[in-house]
Amino acid sequence: MADRRLFEEIADKIADMVRAGEFPPGSRLPGEREMSERLGVSRVTVREAEIALQARGTLRIRAGSGVYVCGPAGADSAGGAEGGLPTVSAFELTEARSLFESEAAALAAPIISDADLAKLDDLLAQMVAAGEDDARSTAVDREFHMTIAAASGNRVIIHTIKTLWKFRMEDPEVRRTHQSICHHDGDARQAEHVAVVEALRRRDPKAARQAMRLHFSRLLESMLDATEQQERLELERKAAESRQRFLMTARMG
Repeated sequence: MADRRLFEEIADKIADMVRAGEFPPGSRLPGEREMSERLGVSRVTVREAEIALQARGTLRIRAGSGVYVCGPAGADSAGGAEGGLPTVSAFELTEARSLFESEAAALAAPIISDADLAKLDDLLAQMVAAGEDDARSTAVDREFHMTIAAASGNRVIIHTIKTLWKFRMEDPEVRRTHQSICHHDGDARQAEHVAVVEALRRRDPKAARQAMRLHFSRLLESMLDATEQQERLELERKAAESRQRFLMTARMG
């Protein structure tokens, strides 16, 4: 065992923490910086250990979101309960939506009806009226995207996008991530939706695809920014707590 690589030892230590209940199923592990300080190793070693634990099925690494403890035995390979929705990050979901909804817009462009275009115009107005009412805004946003999906005429794409929206509406983490950014990007989001409708009105598949991709690309960037800000705030909070404990200890001494 003397020649055992360090990251394997760290992986075992993290697995022991999981088994001890320190990190329960579904919970998010602290960031690499905190884990490296706690375990006395480099961030690279922590990252290698987490990758190894993902291969074992203990952890799940979600791009742009963090590292999560997998559910109990019996969960499916994607991390969800058998027969239910798998656990995904908002980042993963938005990547998938970008792929399918961009192509749906391209397919819809040549064949979309005037009635559907009029409906999309009405939904654009409803988005403005919804303001910061998150529930109403989300419902209108879903109807907007589902109208475009339906206009594609492809039943498989329609079903897929409907399922993706099920994640968007029902997954608590996904909802929280969207809520954290949607109140700050209303103007940009509205302009992007308008651009999609205008491309559809011109019956231009290439422009419709590009407009939808730009919408999701900006959304992905906002999610990354929000994640980085959250991690910074958490570090600042922990630093403030440590400083407070130090000052209290110093006064008592």
